[in-house]
Amino acid sequence: MKNTFEHALPNAQGYFGEYGGSFIPEELQKVMDDINTAYNECRQDPEFQSELARLYKHFVGRPSPIFHAENLSKKYGTPIYLKREDLNHTGAHKINHCLGEALIAKKMGKQKLIAETGAGQHGVALATAAALVGLECDIYMGEVDIAKEHPNVVRMRILGANVIPATHGRKTLKEAVDAAFEAYLKDPINQLYAIGSVVGPHPFPMMVRDFQSIIGNEARVQFQEMTGTLPDNLVACVGGGSNAMGLFTAFLEDKSVAIHGVEPAGRSLTQVGEHAATLSLGEPGVMHGFKSYMLKDEQGEPQLVHSVASGLDYPSVGPQHSYLKDSGRVQYGTANDQEAIDAFFELSRCEGIIPAIESAHAVAYAIKLAQQGEQGSILLNLSGRGDKDIDFVVENYGCDYGIESLI
Repeated sequence: MKNTFEHALPNAQGYFGEYGGSFIPEELQKVMDDINTAYNECRQDPEFQSELARLYKHFVGRPSPIFHAENLSKKYGTPIYLKREDLNHTGAHKINHCLGEALIAKKMGKQKLIAETGAGQHGVALATAAALVGLECDIYMGEVDIAKEHPNVVRMRILGANVIPATHGRKTLKEAVDAAFEAYLKDPINQLYAIGSVVGPHPFPMMVRDFQSIIGNEARVQFQEMTGTLPDNLVACVGGGSNAMGLFTAFLEDKSVAIHGVEPAGRSLTQVGEHAATLSLGEPGVMHGFKSYMLKDEQGEPQLVHSVASGLDYPSVGPQHSYLKDSGRVQYGTANDQEAIDAFFELSRCEGIIPAIESAHAVAYAIKLAQQGEQGSILLNLSGRGDKDIDFVVENYGCDYGIESLI
C-alpha cells in the first residue's frame, strides 16, 4: 500500500494554522531549507519511493496486520481492534520514519545520523537504519531512561550506535532533545538530526508524519476488508505524536470516525511535574524550534514532566496535534500511570500480547471508552511491543500482579 505524501497542511512555511514554523538560528535555517528541498525531491522521486516501499515490505515486514482482540472485546462489550505496529522489525512504528530519514541523509551526502530517544525505540530504529545504509549514529538518551530502558540501550550498542547520556535536569526525554540539538549545532553540515517524532522545526513535523502515514493508509484498507466499514473510533497515545498522526491522517476527512489522542496523566494532573498532558493542560509556546502547545512555567520555560512511559514524557507536542485540538477534529484525553500499567497486564493476560507502556496508554483509554458505554468499534494503534519494559515493570509493579521476582 502506498504512502500519502500530498496534504493541504502545512503551508510552505511549515505552519498548521498558527502552529509549527521554524524558530531557529539563521545559520541553521539554511540547513533546514536544504533538508526540506531534499525531502521534496525525494517524495516526488519514483526511485526513492520504490526503495522505501521495498524496505517497508522486505526489511520491516509491512503491512503490519490488524488483529481483532476478541477476548478484550467480549470482556468489555465493544469491538476492539489493534493495528500491530509492535510486529515491525525493531518492535515499533519508529522504523517507518527512520528508514526515510536515513535514505534522505544518504542522498544528501551526510556522514552521521544524530537523534534523541526516550523509550529507546527511536534510537534502536535509527541505529538499525544507520547500519543498513552505512552511516555513523549518535543517540542521546537521558540517564534515567538509560537505566529504565536498558534492553534498548544494549540493542543500540550492538547495532554500532554511540549512546550518549543526557545528565542535566530530570535526565529524561526533554534533556536528551536539548543535548542532541546542542551537538547538532556544532556540525549541521556532516550530520542529519533525525528527529524522532512529528516535532521540531519545519520540515520535520511534515516529513515524519508523511513517513508514518503508511500506518493509517494500511489500516483504512485492512479494516474495511475485515469488517466492511470504517472504524467508529481511533485511539493512539500521544507524546510527540508520531504514531498517532500515522494512524489519524488517513481518516481526518471521515467525519463518521471519532479520533482520540491519549496523553500521559502520570501520577497527578493537578501537580506540576507529575504529568505530561500537554494538550490537556498546556498553552501555546515555542520550544525546540517550533510553536505548539507546551507545558511552561511562569517564565515561559518548559515545565518538568513525568510519565511512567519514557517515550511520552515531553513538555510539548507535534504542531499538527495542536491544530487538530483547536479545530475540534481530534479529542485529547488522558490515562494515568496506574491505568497504563493495568492495561499493560490486561492486554498481556487477555490476548497474549505484551504492549509497550506507551501503547498501554491507548489500551487503557480504549477500555475506558468501552466502560463508558461506547458500543462502536475501536481501532487502536499498538505502536510498540513491551520487551523493553519488562524489567522495569516487574521491578516496580510485579508484586501487585503476582510476579515476585525475575527468574
